[in-house]
Amino acid sequence: MSSKRVLVTGGLGFIGSHTVVALQQEGYEVVIIDNLSNSSIDVLGGITHITGKTPEFENIDLRDKTAVKDFFEQYQDIEDVIHFAASKAVGESVTNPLLYYENNISTLVYLLQELNKKPSSRFIFSSSCTVYGQADELPITENAPVKKAESPYGNTKQIGEEIIQDTCKVNVDFKAIALRYFNPIGAHSTAEIGELPIGTPQNLIPFITQTAIGKRKELSVFGDDYPTNDGTAIRDYIHVMDLAEAHVKALSRLINQNEKSNYEVFNLGTGKGNSVLEVINSFEKVSKEKLPYKIVGRREGDVIAAYADTTKANEDLGWKANRSLDDALGSAWKWQKVVQEREEKEEN
Repeated sequence: MSSKRVLVTGGLGFIGSHTVVALQQEGYEVVIIDNLSNSSIDVLGGITHITGKTPEFENIDLRDKTAVKDFFEQYQDIEDVIHFAASKAVGESVTNPLLYYENNISTLVYLLQELNKKPSSRFIFSSSCTVYGQADELPITENAPVKKAESPYGNTKQIGEEIIQDTCKVNVDFKAIALRYFNPIGAHSTAEIGELPIGTPQNLIPFITQTAIGKRKELSVFGDDYPTNDGTAIRDYIHVMDLAEAHVKALSRLINQNEKSNYEVFNLGTGKGNSVLEVINSFEKVSKEKLPYKIVGRREGDVIAAYADTTKANEDLGWKANRSLDDALGSAWKWQKVVQEREEKEEN
C-alpha cells in the first residue's frame, strides 16, 4: 500500500477518532479536518498515544466553501476522503432543521465539488440505519426500502446518499461507499479515546456510564410496552473499533478496485439485536455496578426494533464485527472512569 494521505473529516469525533487509529495502524497517512464544535483537541493526544504517530490536523469549518477549496489546493495529493463531519442529535435537528441542512448537506456538496476536479477520487460516507425507519422485515438488508425520514437528521443522511449516488452516475471515475451504521458504542481498549458527549448525552451508553458514575441521578428507559421479549426497544449495538475497521476495509476495497459498481452501500452492525434491559444487565455484569433506572413513556420517533443483516458486509467487504456487547460496555465503562478522573483533576 502506498503511504498516500487520507482525509478524515470530523476525525476528532467519536467514530472518526477510532477510524483514524485504525487507518494509522494499517499504515495510512491521515489528515484530519475538524472544527471542534462537537469534539476536543485533546483527542489528538489520545490518537498519538495509541499509535505513536500524530495525524496532521486542520481546524476548518467545512461550511466555508473557500476554506474547503484552499485545503484541496494545499493538499493536492489527497484523493481519498472518509466523511464523518456532521451534526447528529436527532432532537436538536427537529428544533433546528436549517442548522442540520446547512451543516450536513452544504459541507458534503463542497467536498464533492473539490473531489470531482480530480482525475479519480474515492469517498466513504458515514450514513445511518435511520434511513430504513421501522423496517418491514428483520434483520434489515441493504435492499430494504428507504422510508420517509423521522427527523431532519435522518433526512440529511438520505439526501446525502442521493447526492453521492447522483455524483457517481455522472462521474464514472468517482467511487463511493455509503456505510449505514447501526448503534456504535464502546471505546478504544486503551481508554485513550472514547465517546465524549457535550451536555446531556443523546445516546444510551454514555447515559448509562454517566449514571453509574454518579453524574446523573437515574437512567430513563423509554417505554416497556413494545412488542419485544421484555417490552423494551431493540437495537444492534456495534463496538466502535469494529466499525472503524470496516472503514479501512471499505477504503481498501476502492483503492484495490474490488467494487462491483462505483456506488455501493453496506450495513454495519453485529447482526444481533439487544433490548435496552439486556444492555443494562450486561453493563451491570461487567461493571459490577447497580444501575438506577426508571421506566418512562416512549420517545417520539423511536422504532421498535432494528438490527442488521450483515451478509453483504461479511462477504463483499470481508469484514465482520468481532467484539461482544460485554466488550463494548466494559470499554465504555473504563473510558468513563478516565473521563471522570480528568474532570476531577481540572476542578482541583
